[in-house]
Amino acid sequence: MDSKSSRKNISQAIIRRLPRYYRYLGELKAEGVERISSSELSSLMNVTASQIRQDLNNFGGFGQQGYGYNVEYLYDEIGKILGIDRPHKIVTVGAGNLGSALSGYQNFPRYGFNILAMFDNDEAKIGSTIHGIPVLPVSKLTSYIEENGIEIVILAIPKEEARQIIHTLEGTSIRGVWNFAHTDFEMSGGIVVENVHLSESLMRLSYEIANSERLD
Repeated sequence: MDSKSSRKNISQAIIRRLPRYYRYLGELKAEGVERISSSELSSLMNVTASQIRQDLNNFGGFGQQGYGYNVEYLYDEIGKILGIDRPHKIVTVGAGNLGSALSGYQNFPRYGFNILAMFDNDEAKIGSTIHGIPVLPVSKLTSYIEENGIEIVILAIPKEEARQIIHTLEGTSIRGVWNFAHTDFEMSGGIVVENVHLSESLMRLSYEIANSERLD
């Protein structure tokens, strides 16, 4: 079950739960918890114990009957599955409010996400630093990617500008794009795109509020 080919069939629902497992296990590890059962993890995460076992069985199981899961071991193994057992070199395109906030998020380095540079067209920002990260001209984006082995590009720019940047990135050696532009993209050459829409998340929250009964 450890081959990359076998993992291509893992459902998106399971993939979305993996970071939650990792986060909860990290908290348990920090608290000094050495082992945990699927039932105990279930009560913490509000996911059924059978679902937890099914999810983890897609990657080999990791548990022992009558013992449960070794917290540190499972934490490390899920980190490997998520690919955060190694560093990722990242750049951000867009040094506005969103790009600056993302680049300054302090937990990214903890998970191996290292933002090395930001890129913008604003002459007032070029040459400055934001959260200690240099802001460079967009014209240097592709050469910087190749010279520094950049793996991931964060897009925090309007969709009109993002289309041009996406076209520019097609011929580079990047592996993925974290796209916050207000439009969806797909890329060729095996480049993975994660399209993120913050407004949609807020709308889902609004729906839940509008369709729930307030308990006073």
